[in-house]
Amino acid sequence: MQVFEGVPTGEVEILGILSLFFWSLVLIVTVKYVMLIMRADNHGEGGILALMALAQRVAVNTSMRNTLAMVGIVGACLFFGDGIITPAISVLSAVEGLEVAAPTLKQYVLPISVGVIIALFAMQYRGTHSVGRVFGPVMAVWFVALAVLGIGQIVHRPDVLLAISPWHAVKLCLVYKYLAFVVLGAVVLCVTGAEALYADMGHFGPLPIRQSWLFIVLPSLVLCYFGQGALLLRDPAAVENPFFLMAPEWSRLALVILATAATVIASQAVISGAYSATRQCMQLGFLPRLTVRHTSNTEEGQIYVPQVNSALLIGVVALVVLFKTSDNLASAYGIAVTGTFLCTAVLAMVVFRRQFHWSRTSSVAVFGTLFMIDGVFFAANTLKVVEGGWVPLILGIMLIALMTSWKRGRDLLLARWRQDSMPIAPFLARLPQSRSIIRVPGLAVFLTGNQDYVPTSLLHNLKHNKVLHEKVMFVTVQTSDSPEVPANERATVEELAPGIHRVMLRYGFMESPNIPRALEDLGPESGFDAMQASYFLGREVLVPGMAPNLSWWRRWLFLWLARNAVPATEFFRIPSDRVVELGVRIAI
Repeated sequence: MQVFEGVPTGEVEILGILSLFFWSLVLIVTVKYVMLIMRADNHGEGGILALMALAQRVAVNTSMRNTLAMVGIVGACLFFGDGIITPAISVLSAVEGLEVAAPTLKQYVLPISVGVIIALFAMQYRGTHSVGRVFGPVMAVWFVALAVLGIGQIVHRPDVLLAISPWHAVKLCLVYKYLAFVVLGAVVLCVTGAEALYADMGHFGPLPIRQSWLFIVLPSLVLCYFGQGALLLRDPAAVENPFFLMAPEWSRLALVILATAATVIASQAVISGAYSATRQCMQLGFLPRLTVRHTSNTEEGQIYVPQVNSALLIGVVALVVLFKTSDNLASAYGIAVTGTFLCTAVLAMVVFRRQFHWSRTSSVAVFGTLFMIDGVFFAANTLKVVEGGWVPLILGIMLIALMTSWKRGRDLLLARWRQDSMPIAPFLARLPQSRSIIRVPGLAVFLTGNQDYVPTSLLHNLKHNKVLHEKVMFVTVQTSDSPEVPANERATVEELAPGIHRVMLRYGFMESPNIPRALEDLGPESGFDAMQASYFLGREVLVPGMAPNLSWWRRWLFLWLARNAVPATEFFRIPSDRVVELGVRIAI
């Protein structure tokens, strides 16, 4: 076996790499994520965007808030890159076991992998419930199998357990220096699921995740890695595929099937995380409205985003066809993961310093050290940019450009809208004296992005139709920096004038707005009648203009995103047969 080109591998190399595996799992996953960062939950929710919201909440000024927002968006964009690469490399590595279990099927590895991936994404519209029903049993069998296979090899070479000592990692670095730095780019693959632990905290809770990691997952992974090391100490030729060669020949085909099922479940978790991250970005104003379909009548978090699903499918299949093997894809994997690690460390330092009131010395010492460790892994992976690391970098840059362009365009559009709009106070003051406006029976619901200004749809209705309904509701939807808003805090109603009410609806960034349901929940005293309500929306027709502070490519991106955004009626779940749209052309 050779780990470094031209260097025969013996105990120094195997024990050194195993030591790097072990301490990476301990420091990055166990200490950083499980013990520390999972304490920073945003009302029970985790993930880099939830952490970003926490950090922004304790920011001391606007400049700091904007900087932290940029850090969070960069991390989220890299997480999307992870969402494309994870299914590709996971399914490929599992199916590649056929090369060991049934060498005659080697030529079918690629088409089988593509078929599994297509089937995985084709099932997404059904929701995660069908996958979740078999999640527990399959993963339990998987981790038991990992531990049993590892123990079966360790008993033949128990001296492999010496790799627990960090001295072997240090010795490897002292002996090989730069080559040891290069190999860190491969070692980081053992901690690639760390961010998913934090992101899934809202689904399972911190205690079950900590217990599962400390008592099941971590021991099983360590035993499996050390078992492969023990096998290589006995038989260096097993380097071809040490994991599947640990198993008896008669069980390898079953192990391939089990590994494929486990990777499908792992990929499902990443795909679901991409859906949730997309919805969070929409609610926080970094992406336009996309179709969000709820796949469960009881679980708010189980959603399906068709546009994201299609994009992920195309990306994953393209990666599998382009790179062909999991070893080739490994070069593309590390940058996305380690880049997210760095962003998480920065945000966590702010949260622990200001929300948990750690001293500056403690915050810098703990998270500064973890940032340096993440930085070393990130630097090692930059060496693989040409080999495949360019994939997540290009994807991240594209997503950052999209999100920042949309955010900047919406801010400019809102500023332009405020200039052209009428404050609500003088409008209501002049309303009783206006004899040209006729009040007609019925209920009109006007959606507005700013509760202090008259909706443009109402102004256009008055201009063209000269009528105003007897009952009017100005509805504004506001996104909180919390994942969810309690039902008793969802809505506030204020009477502005006889028959005219202002309604503020608040939603968390993990929730999908449903305006008709929220208005019905106000009760009969609010005067809302779903059968009589007509919803008036302003439909903005954006055309290219000469907007200041917006470059031509950002303007093009913004207009393209705006044209492809989901209509407000679908996003807010408003019945299409009760909607009146009044359009206006806006140059930007």
